[in-house]
Amino acid sequence: MSQVPWRLIGVLALVLIAVGGTWQVQDWRYGKQLAEQASLHKDDMTAINNAASDQIRTAQDKRLAVEQRLSASEQTHYRKLSDAQKDQDRLRDRLATSDLRLSVLLTDSVGCSMPTGAAAGGVVHGGARARLNPAHAQRIVAITDAGDQGLIALAACQAYVRELNR
Repeated sequence: MSQVPWRLIGVLALVLIAVGGTWQVQDWRYGKQLAEQASLHKDDMTAINNAASDQIRTAQDKRLAVEQRLSASEQTHYRKLSDAQKDQDRLRDRLATSDLRLSVLLTDSVGCSMPTGAAAGGVVHGGARARLNPAHAQRIVAITDAGDQGLIALAACQAYVRELNR
């Protein structure tokens, strides 16, 4: 039988140990690099999340401020609208009770005032005036009421757009 060369086996064992040790050293080195990369990645993700949270918080604060300004604007609009409605209601009531009478200034077709006649009950300043029928006065007040509401609504819409563009 052939004799096993013990030197060859010894050299082969040393080579195997050296290769195994090299693998172990590389494993430690790459493990350390991977751990560092994972730590850096974690830090980057934390920074990105913090930046996104700050942006969201800033956007929410801006939205809240706009909502508060719009709410104040809406309250102002509602107050103006209700005040105008109350004024129109009072005017309509005064016209209905004959406490107030609407009149118009009479002019001729050229646009000049007609001569005034002396009134027995009081002094009239300006040209001749004609009193309107209460029903016609009520219709005129209703028309002006709708116009006032439209103007108030338009002002509210303009304020809304100005707040959004701010």
